[in-house]
Amino acid sequence: MKNFFKIVLVNCLFIAYAASASSKTKDCFETVNRAVFSFNMGLDKVIFRPVATGYSYLPAPIKEGIKNATNNVSYLIQIPNQFLQGKFDAGVKDTGRFIINTTVGLFGIFDPASKIGLSKNENEDYGQTLGSWGIGHGCYVVLPVLGPATIRDSIGKVGNVFLDPFYMSTVGSKEMLLGNNLGDQTYWGETVLDKTNWRAENLQTLNDLERNSVDLYSSVRSLYLQRRDYLTNNGSNSDDEWKDFK
Repeated sequence: MKNFFKIVLVNCLFIAYAASASSKTKDCFETVNRAVFSFNMGLDKVIFRPVATGYSYLPAPIKEGIKNATNNVSYLIQIPNQFLQGKFDAGVKDTGRFIINTTVGLFGIFDPASKIGLSKNENEDYGQTLGSWGIGHGCYVVLPVLGPATIRDSIGKVGNVFLDPFYMSTVGSKEMLLGNNLGDQTYWGETVLDKTNWRAENLQTLNDLERNSVDLYSSVRSLYLQRRDYLTNNGSNSDDEWKDFK
């Protein structure tokens, strides 16, 4: 198993190096990408949008608690990447947020850290870290279910899963947390809640985009790449409608 992951890592690094060869993001697989995009939109229409619509009717305090808790879990990915990118002040600050919200905030359901001035920083992940190290996007790709990405961000998504302590303590290694495994359903349940919450928050925005776009595929591609460049280049906090677009 260890040799398998070494082979995967070497191949990922090779692809990442190749991705940096061109600074311009090309849609190298557009025909396939458009087919996968259509498939994803079909899933969204049949499953994700109806579920998100139903979720949006939950009482605001419940939705806020779910959002706080899933955001808190994301710090297990965010904090290491802040340090990997040299953002030590942000890493220390968000470590404080995570500790306070996990303990006083009851596993992140509440957000007492914000009340004492520890506000949330922009999301960080392994795709952004690769970008901060000078690795280019490579080709644009659309992943089944997961949606828009690039070769670089696809590699980053692997890191976001397999280097995530929450994943390793649930679906992954059974030796984590002093031998106490939290259960696979814990990881997948948190993931579903996180994505459902995001989809519910963007119901109107995505509906408007779909209604007003001449070519929805191209619009999503453009927005995704702009957002990822914004995050990788350390754009300041903003309240734009595509904040946290994944």
